[in-house]
Amino acid sequence: MTVSDTEVTWLTQEAYDRLKAELDEMIENRPVIAAEINARREEGDLRENGGYHAAREEQGKQEARIRQLQELLRVAKVGEAPTVNGVAAPGMVLTVRYEGDDETEEFLLATREEGAHGALEVYSPSSPLGKALLGAKEGETREYELPNGSTMKVTLIKAVPYSG
Repeated sequence: MTVSDTEVTWLTQEAYDRLKAELDEMIENRPVIAAEINARREEGDLRENGGYHAAREEQGKQEARIRQLQELLRVAKVGEAPTVNGVAAPGMVLTVRYEGDDETEEFLLATREEGAHGALEVYSPSSPLGKALLGAKEGETREYELPNGSTMKVTLIKAVPYSG
């Protein structure tokens, strides 16, 4: 599944800049990895050359991350936090209560790429909980499937735009 198969990704300018810097650094690092592969290839028999295979595997991981970042940044909406209170959407801080629990939980509905927000958890809009809550209005109860196959009910208590 690519990023564009889901909703557009909302990112703060800080997160966009951080991801763009990571992408630029990885692209600049391509010749270093290619040189490492060539150096390992010179060592002889490729069937028994662990260094060569490790370098090729690392190159594959780097290229996959480059493609992921390119796609993410291509579809990202930067700094366009939602402004409407009361509806669950990416970029909103949601307060929810799970069925059978008196406590509430607060989290940011955003891509994991958005990064750490101190004590604030980040849940993806494409996660089962995120999908269930998308578009929910305050006071609305939604149901979603847990990994073990059972279902959980969750009520949206509050939805406010993330302010950084």
